[in-house]
Amino acid sequence: MTERDRRYSWDDPAPLAEATRTLSGLDLLTRVANGTLPSPSIAATVGFRLAEAEDGRAVFEGGWAEHLLNPAGTLHGGWYGILLDSAMGCAVHSTLPAGGGYTTLEYKVNITRGITAKIGTLRAEGWVVHRGHRTATAEGRIVDTNGKVYAHGSETCLILER
Repeated sequence: MTERDRRYSWDDPAPLAEATRTLSGLDLLTRVANGTLPSPSIAATVGFRLAEAEDGRAVFEGGWAEHLLNPAGTLHGGWYGILLDSAMGCAVHSTLPAGGGYTTLEYKVNITRGITAKIGTLRAEGWVVHRGHRTATAEGRIVDTNGKVYAHGSETCLILER
């Protein structure tokens, strides 16, 4: 057996938390995507980044990493869930005013293919389907550079009062 070691760092989460109180969801996500604000720590932990944000839409990029494998040698199913929840939830977040919040009520993930080291970078695209006063729904998918779908899902979020 060969032991592996993984070390990583992340930015102080305080500036991002403060910006959440003062910026609209879209402004916040745009600044995270362009590097003006730090990414949340989960991005460093799992190895993905927010690549794009617009009103009602968010795109993350990430991919295979040895520390994320299941016993079969493919990415663990939880990785699909984390990435899709991030994309779908941030799509909802992009519609919120400054100080607005949300929490995921439920999500469903359908895995259609295993992800191996040969796949390369993947994109998790999330978009809002419905945005009401108290709830929002979103859909998402994980695709490769050719548009082949590896997973798709749906999510319901509770919009939190300021």
